[in-house]
Amino acid sequence: MLVNCVAYEDGHKLAEITQREIHQYLNRPGCFVWVALRDASEAELTEMGDQFDLHELTVEDAHHGHQRPKIEEYGDCLFAVIHSMEREGEEFAVGEVHVFVGRNYVLSSRNRMHQGFQEVRTRCEREPELLSHGSGYVLYALMDAMVDRYFPVLDELETELDAIEERIFSSKSPRANIEALYELKRRLTVLKHAVAPLLDATSKLFGGRVPPVCAGLGEYFRDVYDHLVRLNATIDSVRDTVITALSVNVGLIALAENEVTKRLAAYAALVAVPTLIAGIYGMNFAQMPELHWEFGYPVALAAMAGIDGYLFYRLRKARWL
Repeated sequence: MLVNCVAYEDGHKLAEITQREIHQYLNRPGCFVWVALRDASEAELTEMGDQFDLHELTVEDAHHGHQRPKIEEYGDCLFAVIHSMEREGEEFAVGEVHVFVGRNYVLSSRNRMHQGFQEVRTRCEREPELLSHGSGYVLYALMDAMVDRYFPVLDELETELDAIEERIFSSKSPRANIEALYELKRRLTVLKHAVAPLLDATSKLFGGRVPPVCAGLGEYFRDVYDHLVRLNATIDSVRDTVITALSVNVGLIALAENEVTKRLAAYAALVAVPTLIAGIYGMNFAQMPELHWEFGYPVALAAMAGIDGYLFYRLRKARWL
């Protein structure tokens, strides 16, 4: 579905145009066309590929989707794939943005995404001196917006980790904590897969030899790279904390099981003493000590109680009970 199709010249908006008018502006000096698509069909991508003379491999990748984050150079054109993460209920949905950038055009196609780029277009139109750099600045603005959207996602995951850490030492459901930590680790891995490949790709857009459409914008792409470095380092730190929390949770489970074992052993010792005495006096031998003594029975009970009382005292002092 076509969302926007706008022509710009020298950093200013000329007009909103139709697809049929695109070719009229492509050869106009100082002018470029910015087309935005949403969940584009194969026919729409093919038509845009013919309009902008896109490489067939980039059109194929955009049509099939599910690409890894990357920025590839095809002659004087760039093809970028950026992943998005949006909250859908209790889960994060992963979407993709495909951006085709040439000297006189920008084609962005978002898939499986609800949030658009109207604020990016507004920002670019509000900064004509920067938009005068052409399509390269639009690529920067799109990448900057997508990377900035990762930060709230990461903040939510960190908040979730803090809540789980509090439950580890207070909750009576360690299994639920392990499940929550595993789910959190899975989400962090998805975010890592979105950030890490883009980190390497962005590093090629500033310093040294850069693609022609990005010329003169090195400091802006370096700023995006710095944000990605920060995200990547934070993700690694949170993942390490999750792994540590898992180890602590498992250790607490083992400690609790050890406490139960100690209590069972203590109770077994308390039961063993009267069982031993009663077992001896229950063997019915003719020559049993104190068998005919009138105080034999109460003395046996007193011995059981006394020994068990002493054992109970020692076990409580050793914190086994």
